[in-house]
Amino acid sequence: MSTPELRSARDIDFADLTRGAEPALSSPSEAHRGRFTPSPRAWEDLVFYFLLPDRFSDAKETDYRGNDGLVIRGAGTPKYTPASNGNAIGTEQEAAAWREAGKGWCGGNLRGLASKVGYLARMGVTAIWVGPVFKQVAGLDTYHGYAIQNFLQLDPRFGAPADLRELVDTAHAHGIYVVLDIVINHTGNVFAYTGDAPYSAGRTYPVKGFYDQQRAAALPFSALPAGASIEAAVWPAELQAGSAFHQRGYIQHWDDDPEFRDGDFFELKDLDHGAGDVAQYNPSAALDALCRSYCYWIAYADLDGFRVDTVKHVDDGAARYFASWIHEFAQRLGKDDFYLVAEITGSRQFAFDKLELTGLDAALGIADVREAMSAVATGAAGPAAYFDLFRNSRELGKDTHAWFRDKVITMIDDHDKVGQDPKARFCASGDGPALVLNALALNVTTLGIPCIYYGTEQRFDGQGSGGFADRYIREAMFGGPFGAFRSRGCHFFDEEAPVYVELAKLLARRRERPALRRGRQYLRPISGDGVSFGWPTRLGGPIRALVAWSRILDATEILCVMNTDPEHPTTAWVTVDDGLHRPGSTLRCFYSSDAAGIGRTVTAAARNGSAVQLEVPAAGFAMYE
Repeated sequence: MSTPELRSARDIDFADLTRGAEPALSSPSEAHRGRFTPSPRAWEDLVFYFLLPDRFSDAKETDYRGNDGLVIRGAGTPKYTPASNGNAIGTEQEAAAWREAGKGWCGGNLRGLASKVGYLARMGVTAIWVGPVFKQVAGLDTYHGYAIQNFLQLDPRFGAPADLRELVDTAHAHGIYVVLDIVINHTGNVFAYTGDAPYSAGRTYPVKGFYDQQRAAALPFSALPAGASIEAAVWPAELQAGSAFHQRGYIQHWDDDPEFRDGDFFELKDLDHGAGDVAQYNPSAALDALCRSYCYWIAYADLDGFRVDTVKHVDDGAARYFASWIHEFAQRLGKDDFYLVAEITGSRQFAFDKLELTGLDAALGIADVREAMSAVATGAAGPAAYFDLFRNSRELGKDTHAWFRDKVITMIDDHDKVGQDPKARFCASGDGPALVLNALALNVTTLGIPCIYYGTEQRFDGQGSGGFADRYIREAMFGGPFGAFRSRGCHFFDEEAPVYVELAKLLARRRERPALRRGRQYLRPISGDGVSFGWPTRLGGPIRALVAWSRILDATEILCVMNTDPEHPTTAWVTVDDGLHRPGSTLRCFYSSDAAGIGRTVTAAARNGSAVQLEVPAAGFAMYE
C-alpha cells in the first residue's frame, strides 16, 4: 500500500484504506472474512511485552534464534557473556561516554523488532506494546517517541511505514497482537514562548513562533503556507492554528486541577481538545485531526490497540470522544474489541473513575500496583499490600473482584518509575536477581493483564539518579553504545537465560489453564504449626515466608505459592478451598521452579477448614491443582 506525504488529516482517503473490510458477523459460525485482523476473544488471556523501539533491536545482531527458530550466524553484534559486564566503563572517560549515549538515540528500529518476534513468541508473549514511532521534533534527542512533531509520519530513525506494517504482519503470523503507544495530550516542543512560562491560573502566554527545521522560532504561529517544510512546526496542518494549543505554560503542581489538564508537560506543548462536560463535549478541530490521524494508522498497519499516554492530563470529555471515535472506526474493520489502554497516574479510584467516564478499556500507571507487587515479591511488605488492591470491587460498583482481570495492566518494571529516586529496575536491589522469577510469577498468575518490560527476562539491573535518570532503566537490548550491565557492543537475546527459560514455562502453563487468566483470586492464610493461620506480616526485616494465593474458576482451584526467602527452603501449611478440596483429597504440582518437584502430590488435611503442607525451595515458585 502506498503512503503519500499527508499534510492534513482531511487528505486521508479512508475509502481506499478500508476497502475489503468486512466486520465480523454476529453468528459464531461465521468466520471473519475481511483483510483486517479481528480482536482477541479476551484480552485478559494475553501477556504483554513493552519495549522502546530505539532500545530494543537494530537488526544487526548475530548468534540468536531467528523467527523460524534457526540460529542466525555471521557478522554482527555478538551475544553478551558475563565477561562483557562493565566493558563500557573501564575508565572514567569511557563511563562518561556510556552515560552520555543513554541520553540520546541508540539506533533500534522496527526492522530489528520484527526480526525478534520469534524471541518473544517462544517466551510466551502474545501482545507487544510498542513505544511511539511517530516523527519526532528534528534536532532533539527524544528517542522515547513521546514528543511528536508529525502525527502522519513515522520517524525515519525507526523506519518507514512499510516497516510498521511488516512488523504487525510478522507478529500476527506468530499469534501476537500489536498495541501501539500514542499521544493525544500534547505535541513535541514545536513552538517557543516569548519568555519563561510557568503555569499561572488564568494566564495565557504569548508565543514567539513555531520552530523551523533549524530550531529557530521564526515561523508565524498560524497555518504554514503551501509548500512549507514538513520538518517545521507541527503536522497535520490542523494543529497549526494557534487555537490548537492552550498556551498556559509548564505545569508546576502536578495534582492541581485545571493546571494538570491545561498546562504543558514540561517542554511538550499541551493541545486544546475542546470544551464542555463529558456528555456535551464540543471537540476542537485539533482533536478531530488526531482522531482521523490515528484511525489512519489503525487501517494502514492493521493495529490491534493503542496505549494512550498521559490520560490523566486529558479532559474526560476529550478522552471519551476519542475513545468513541476509535472504537467505532475499529468496529468498521471487524476489530470489535480494539483495546485502548490508558496511562492514568494517581490513585486507583481516580483511574477507575476515569475509565468509567471515558470508555477507555484498561488502566496502567496506577500508583500502588507496581510498588506493592515488587514489595511482596521481595518480602518488603506483607502480601495483603498487593492482594487488597483487587478486593474492593463493591466500592467501584462491581459485583466481583474478577472485574479487574481485563481492566488493569500490571508490571514490575517500566520505563519511567514515576516517583522513584533513584530510578531502578527490580533486579537492581540486592535480592532482586534471585527473586525476579517470583516477581514475574506473581505478575503473570494474579488478576490483571500481565506486562513484561523488556530486559526483565534477562535480569537487567539498571539504576541511576540525577538528570536524565530514566536512561538507566532504558538500556539497549541490542547493546550498541549503551548496553545493559554497563556494557557496549553485545546483545541480550539469550533464550537460554534462566529467567527466560522459566518464564516461558510459566506462560505456557498460564495459556493452558483458564483459571490462571480469568479466575477469582484469594490470598491464602498459612501456618507453621498447622494450628495458627494468618497472612505473613512484616516485623522488622524482610518477610521470609511462603506467600500463597488461589485462582478459582467454576470448580477448578489452582494454588500458587512462592518462597520470599532467597537462601533457604521453607515449609508451611497453606489453606485451600474446603469445598473443592475436602480433607483426604490430593493436589498435584504441575509447575515448579525446581523441576524435581513437578508431579509431587500433597494431601489435604482438616486444618483451618482444609490445608496442605508445602515445601518450596529458596526463591522458588510452584503451582498445584
